[in-house]
Amino acid sequence: MATLGTLLKNKRAGETHLAWHHPNLSGPDALDLRSADFRHGEPMPAVHAGRRGGGRNLSPALTWTGTPQESAQLLLVVEDADAPTSRPFVHCLALISPERQELLPGALGADTSAEGVHVLRSGMGRGYLGPQPLKGHGEHRYAFQLFALRTAITSVPRRPNLEAARLRDVLDAVGGPALARGRLDGIYAR
Repeated sequence: MATLGTLLKNKRAGETHLAWHHPNLSGPDALDLRSADFRHGEPMPAVHAGRRGGGRNLSPALTWTGTPQESAQLLLVVEDADAPTSRPFVHCLALISPERQELLPGALGADTSAEGVHVLRSGMGRGYLGPQPLKGHGEHRYAFQLFALRTAITSVPRRPNLEAARLRDVLDAVGGPALARGRLDGIYAR
């Protein structure tokens, strides 16, 4: 696998395709998103990586401040901007009650989601999928993006089941722009 990673070293999805740049999610960077497990731009501990990436697939602890009072829902999108694909790989997609201000480790699992957290489809399955970059591909940036929404997402066009919705369907259902947003990037390589 290291050979494949080396061959694809220059192939990256890129920053411009992240949810952060979707027109429906523009808004003030007023949410302060943090983790007790890593700081912005620093490596993520291996425990948060996927099993093939040497970890336990445990979603990190997240806390935030600055949620506007009029928020109807929070949208969390975790994407790998450095995946060797045409678009960033989705590692987690979740709708969160605006009353919440933190998520404990593991709160984004498909079977272990916390109260007030509705985990949706990731790139493979449902719930948090930890980093598993190709060996030899170099560092990958995992963008944890949190958006305060004006209206709650309860359904999406073209998908009868919200849990089966793809990221683009969810983003298109946002009645943007976002009231506020925040971002935390973690780094992982193998």
